[in-house]
Amino acid sequence: MSNITLYGSSTSGNCLKTRWIADLMGVAYDWREMDVFAGDTRTEDFLALNPAGQVPCMVREDGRILAQSNAIMLYLAEGSALVPDDAFDRAKMMEWMFWEQYSHEPAIAVRRAQLKFMNVPEAEIDPMLMQKGRRALGVMELRLMARDFIVGEHFTLADVALVAYTRVAHEGGFDLADFPAVRSWVHRVERELGLEPAEYENIELA
Repeated sequence: MSNITLYGSSTSGNCLKTRWIADLMGVAYDWREMDVFAGDTRTEDFLALNPAGQVPCMVREDGRILAQSNAIMLYLAEGSALVPDDAFDRAKMMEWMFWEQYSHEPAIAVRRAQLKFMNVPEAEIDPMLMQKGRRALGVMELRLMARDFIVGEHFTLADVALVAYTRVAHEGGFDLADFPAVRSWVHRVERELGLEPAEYENIELA
């Protein structure tokens, strides 16, 4: 795969996913740091790349452009063990990646952003974000009580998609001590990706 350019923010789980997969796949890339809160994604130059005004955004050497974190991960990991060969397992991976963007990220990532980066007082944050985030973590807990990874026993892109914001959920006020299977899974995925633990001090790891 030829060299690519990744536009993203190092504070964003969605953006970090793409960098983790590029690193894991040995794909050479130029990282362009974007300050979303300062309006970097609203400039004329960036909107010419991605009219949606969102990061991550990937640009190939031939000029072709791809947005959306999970789409970029799929492109980078094509043909690897991170994408199951079995049609059903591959669809199951996609199921969880769609669910992550629809039912997980909009609660956990949004609450984290408001608390950590936007300095919104706790009392002013929509209480439904906590309820929805805990419900999402509960769904994951049930899934992970009987398996090491989201899709069976194999590490896939579904794990990467979901770990990005789960590993920093505590920054949004979510206590992963209430979800021990999720907590152990986070550490397994961090080891697969070669990441330093984001949290979890003084606990016994599975």
